[in-house]
Amino acid sequence: MLKSILTPQQESLLKQERHWLTDLQVILAKIKATEEDMLTLKQSIRQLDELFLLVIVGEFNAGKSAFINALLGQSLLKEGVTPTTAQVNILKYNETSRHQVLEPHLHARLEPVDMLRHINIVDTPGTNAIIQEHQAITEDFVPRADMVLFITSADRPFTESERSFMSLIKSWGKKVVIIINKIDIFEREDDLTQVVGFVKNNTRTLLEMETHIFPISARRALRAKQGEPALWADSRFEPLETFIHNQLDETERLRLKFLNPLGIGNRLLTHYLDIVTNRLALLSDDFDMLDNLESQLKLYQEDMERDFQFRLADIENILYEMEKRGNAYFDDTMRLARIADLLNRDRIRRQFELEVVADAPAAIEQRVNEVIDWLVNADLNQWQAVKSHLEARKQEHKGKLIGEVGQTFRYDRDHLIDSVGRTARRVVDGYDKTVEAQAIADSAQRAVAESAFVEVGAIGLGAIITALATTVAADVTGILAAGVVAALGLFIIPARRRKAKIELSDKIASLRLELMNTLTTQFEKELNHSMQRINDAVAPYTRFVRSERAKLEDARRELAGSQQEQGKLQPLIDGL
Repeated sequence: MLKSILTPQQESLLKQERHWLTDLQVILAKIKATEEDMLTLKQSIRQLDELFLLVIVGEFNAGKSAFINALLGQSLLKEGVTPTTAQVNILKYNETSRHQVLEPHLHARLEPVDMLRHINIVDTPGTNAIIQEHQAITEDFVPRADMVLFITSADRPFTESERSFMSLIKSWGKKVVIIINKIDIFEREDDLTQVVGFVKNNTRTLLEMETHIFPISARRALRAKQGEPALWADSRFEPLETFIHNQLDETERLRLKFLNPLGIGNRLLTHYLDIVTNRLALLSDDFDMLDNLESQLKLYQEDMERDFQFRLADIENILYEMEKRGNAYFDDTMRLARIADLLNRDRIRRQFELEVVADAPAAIEQRVNEVIDWLVNADLNQWQAVKSHLEARKQEHKGKLIGEVGQTFRYDRDHLIDSVGRTARRVVDGYDKTVEAQAIADSAQRAVAESAFVEVGAIGLGAIITALATTVAADVTGILAAGVVAALGLFIIPARRRKAKIELSDKIASLRLELMNTLTTQFEKELNHSMQRINDAVAPYTRFVRSERAKLEDARRELAGSQQEQGKLQPLIDGL
């Protein structure tokens, strides 16, 4: 175990790193990191207590098993021209040779080889094997490596699949050493020099750094160790072996062992910071859309309230015109020449209804119906605007989500947008303007009737207005007729005419106030209902956006803080 060989200072540093990794686990769990990433981080913490892990990777038939056999000086692993390694094999030290199955695709080979006392060596399946599962096994194991030895074959150096796999190694921040195997195929040194140069240039471009490259013949090295020493020099294995022994002394192994989980943590930090940042950018746009929608709804309400006042003015004008006709009627009727008519109460009332009330009730009903139609159309247009906003929002960000934190974020967000969109579409598609208008008209009719204490039967708003106007006619003309008969004199007609005008003005003012108040109350009720329906539909999405942004901002702060802690650990480990 690693802990048994640590100094107090190194053990303190190990505790700091373990604490940092554990905190990072908690942060990533909050933002629902993928199971694979959480498992990788968990394994990296566990491996802090294990021996140094040297992982051998490369295409099948590049000679990985042959290299390990040469390094250990024994033919422990099977070699062949077809894929022979179907699982990860970990070579560990033991006094006797044993084979253990740790997991379905993870086997342990326990061998009494002295080199294995200090390091564990991992043989992986080929990265370009036809069996895709083999490559997946190798890719999953790379994050565990403390150092990677990348084997490429001299007869096909640095293939496309090797370059792709090298990018994966780079993304995990691994220390990598390149080994060019099978150099015994070359008869001329110039050919080998060209291959080494080719690999070096491609490695520098891909890794953006210099790395060690060793051309070898693993087969000749093994044969040299097994009784053919003349092949040792030609194998060129000694520089590599010296490098491994020197580079992997106790201090360097410890430094790389500590750096491995630090690199894994940093990669995950960077990855999820990018995800969180992109999520926040997306949610920021969602906020802009919701703010825009809220602003439009506010303007919609203000515009509707302003326009309604203009439409009310049209209705008031009808009543003003009726009052003007009433005054003109009194001036024409309440004269000495019309004394006979004034004594006939019923005739006065019929003429008043015909000449003064006239078509006012029908005109008012028409204006009210126009207001209702306007209100219904505005409500429908507003729902259509909401629907268009949401559809445009989905299209604008289709495919722009970068990375996945499980599937929860995308699912929840898209589900809520779809839910609001479905509600808007359902309202728009099922919007029957005739039914909506009739419902509002019936409600307005009941409100006017109730406020005027008129019985509501199978009558329209115009009939209610007619009843109210007739009451005005009866009251005013009754006073006039009674006054004329009682006085039996002509000198009081001007006074009665003035009183009749005043009473007509008061009655119409009362009617106008009652009607305006009732219609205004009804309009506000319908407008608020329309606004509330839209707000209720959007509310779940709004709550999600606000809640997610708060959580993501917290996650970003925690990830940034963890990154700062990682920055403090890095120089301490480098200084080992």
